[in-house]
Amino acid sequence: MIPFSPPFMNEEVIAEVASVLRSGWITTGPKTKALEKLIGEYVSCENVLCLNSATAGLELMLRWMGVSAGDEVIVPVYTYSATANVVMHCGAKPVMVDVNENDFNISIENVKQAITKHTKAIMPVDFAGFPCDYDALNDLVNEAKNIYQANNKIQQQLGRILVLSDAAHSLGATFKGKRTGTLCDATVFSFHAVKNLTTAEGGALCLNLPAPFNNAEIYKSLYIKSLHGQTKDALAKTEKGAWEYDIIEAGYKCNMPDICAAIGLAQFRHYESKILPRRKIIFDAYQNAFKKYDWAITPTYHNDEKISSYHVYPLRIKNATMIQRNAIIQKIFDHDVSVNVHFKPLPLLSVYKNAGYKISDFPVANHLFETEISLPVYFDLNDDMLQTVINALIESVEEIGF
Repeated sequence: MIPFSPPFMNEEVIAEVASVLRSGWITTGPKTKALEKLIGEYVSCENVLCLNSATAGLELMLRWMGVSAGDEVIVPVYTYSATANVVMHCGAKPVMVDVNENDFNISIENVKQAITKHTKAIMPVDFAGFPCDYDALNDLVNEAKNIYQANNKIQQQLGRILVLSDAAHSLGATFKGKRTGTLCDATVFSFHAVKNLTTAEGGALCLNLPAPFNNAEIYKSLYIKSLHGQTKDALAKTEKGAWEYDIIEAGYKCNMPDICAAIGLAQFRHYESKILPRRKIIFDAYQNAFKKYDWAITPTYHNDEKISSYHVYPLRIKNATMIQRNAIIQKIFDHDVSVNVHFKPLPLLSVYKNAGYKISDFPVANHLFETEISLPVYFDLNDDMLQTVINALIESVEEIGF
């Protein structure tokens, strides 16, 4: 069976993890700080906080902003549940909007129509690694200043809606020549096991808030918040006579340990030189193989302004029903090839369906979902395996009758 998305692992990764195990220090420490520094240099962001998940990064930023009951946060309906879940955790309302048919990303026009006096944040998602239109989003929140209502000092200081990018898929992607990470107020990457770069579980929060905010000070406050509100981390407490600490708030427990950071550090050495180039080769191979078929709607993964991180290849089967799409997927599995679907739109999930959200309100997302098949993309997918995937897809579609 050709798997869908195994992580990049080589002897360097194993050696880096082994060095942490031998050091006797496995929780947050020098490896985590080194990874923060590398990510910051890569995306041109001076203040990067590594955490145990991207979800934690999104929630910490909403908590910092003071998002709470009565507030609204605009999210794309076509995303993984984490994007909306963190809004619910804060007691606020996720306001779902439909997406663009051409790239699965949040529709700027729909965002504009969804803004109210209760809107405190917009959380765009770089679907499959292809960046959203950040210029349009940043312009939009400035245009909406006249209806923005602040509820606390931080919101007053910002003076507008926060733009918080869920860039879980898009490490290494670019918009107008700039890498994702500094395209809006704050950006969160995911290093989950299936991502381009992994720490097994983990994420990173990149701070890019405008003056007069001090991003270095915000980093410190969020770091404390990620450690139960404790003023010293475990490593600092090991220094002679430095045992004493304080808890200054009822924080959370979401720091990244060194044993996870070590995986990311070793992978990062190959990210630009090996991992992204190989993923691009796979994308190009799929594109060239399927573009000649009338039934194939191939994804956009680069244009004059944007370049993807090549995270997910979302092929669509033109005019397929969901039943037909599912039958094609089963046929592909019968060829011993693993595929996936990204994603079930949020209103199809019980928690949001039961909260009153209706998929009928989001026709574009529903149509995309019913016709989409995600194909394997990973470093160790060699040329023979890649051809097997292509053949399996074509044969399966033809067997169903397209």
